[in-house]
Amino acid sequence: MEAQESAMPYSRWSNSQDEVSMNVSASESSGCERIYIKLCTGKVGIALKLVGGIILFWIIFIMGYMTGYYVHKCK
Repeated sequence: MEAQESAMPYSRWSNSQDEVSMNVSASESSGCERIYIKLCTGKVGIALKLVGGIILFWIIFIMGYMTGYYVHKCK
């Protein structure tokens, strides 16, 4: 038995017709997207995440200190 030959060759790695372009101009993006792109990417995004992490660390540290103080306070 021989495999059937088709007139159109098929290659699953051929993606010439499957390419999709996702170009969105800045004028089409919403205000939230523009703010996200400006504040959460690049050097500004890294700086904001670093500052946010430091602030979160100190909030948790102070809450833990206060909780430990009141739990272990001598009567």
